[in-house]
Amino acid sequence: MGVSVPSTLKIGPFAVDPPVVLAPMAGITNVAFRQLCRQYGAGLYVCEMITARALVERDAMTMHMITFAEDESPRSMQLYGVDPRNVGEATKMIVDENLADHMDMNFGCPVPKVTRKGGGAALPYKRELFRQIVRAAVRNAGDMPVTVKFRIGIDDEHLTYLDAGRIAQDEGAQAVALHARTASQRYSGKADWSAIARLKEAVTGIPVLGNGDIFSAQDALDMVAATGCDGVVVGRGCLGRPWLFRDLQAAFRGEPIPEGPSLGEVAAVLRTHARLLAAHYGEDKGLRDLRKHMAWYWHGFPVGGDTRRAFAMVSSLQQLEDLIGQLDPDVPFPVNAEGPRGRQGSAAKVVLPEGWLDDPEDATVPAGADVMHSGG
Repeated sequence: MGVSVPSTLKIGPFAVDPPVVLAPMAGITNVAFRQLCRQYGAGLYVCEMITARALVERDAMTMHMITFAEDESPRSMQLYGVDPRNVGEATKMIVDENLADHMDMNFGCPVPKVTRKGGGAALPYKRELFRQIVRAAVRNAGDMPVTVKFRIGIDDEHLTYLDAGRIAQDEGAQAVALHARTASQRYSGKADWSAIARLKEAVTGIPVLGNGDIFSAQDALDMVAATGCDGVVVGRGCLGRPWLFRDLQAAFRGEPIPEGPSLGEVAAVLRTHARLLAAHYGEDKGLRDLRKHMAWYWHGFPVGGDTRRAFAMVSSLQQLEDLIGQLDPDVPFPVNAEGPRGRQGSAAKVVLPEGWLDDPEDATVPAGADVMHSGG
């Protein structure tokens, strides 16, 4: 294909081959969805965001969210925190109780309930607090590799990514990942891949991963060619399309990208996803959780409105089987099933704690900063 692909990505002791990471997504990357993606060949699969405070306090929902499959290796957990003490304590707990093999740190979440507490994508603006949080994680992690994910900045006037990358490297992070959007963009507009290239120039001692607008295998090759990044992080592009990881594996090996699956093959993937969710949550809750994925799976396919609505209300494995039986399995993968999927929304002003932008060196932890909501 004429594209120079990265050599095997290493994060600490772990070889990530292909150099593709499944991004943590709230309500999506539970153990069931990760198992599904792993069947197609993602290199590293990160669970939903886990809140440091909720983990330390052994919140029941959080403890269930950190379920990993028996054969899942490395077990990858994303930790969120605003208070260095909580982050240090949670990291120590992860190591002492052998809860994970790799820890990713979330400084990219743009949702108001997170940024208004100074967390997620708001936090790297406070350089000293950001440094203290990364330091607390790395120092308590022992041999467990810690990676750091962040955005370009809060908005176009407050860019933070180059400082964040340098600080993360200085404090011992094993890799950094950049979602090439500002927090104010949320998931709208286009990702600015040139920022990934600039980060790669600024951070030379550890791998730099790129994230944003990878909706096909060719997108991943284009990002690597344009930025020189060491690997890619895939989020919304795999929604209703876990076989994207199969395509990415082929692309990074220089092999032909497989044809998209027929409607019958997509239905088989959906069936597997349903069974995995039922095993994790129980049939009733598992099938309700599956509903949000339906529009993504049928995206572009000629599945009628009534059938789509019935799938979106499915409540049992048998009902799912009956609905799948109504589909024509021979319908080929449609061209218009490609392209963006998942939330896009529109840009918005970032909600921040009062006075947050006054002093970037102020390391004061905002009052009530560490929330209990794991998952984002």
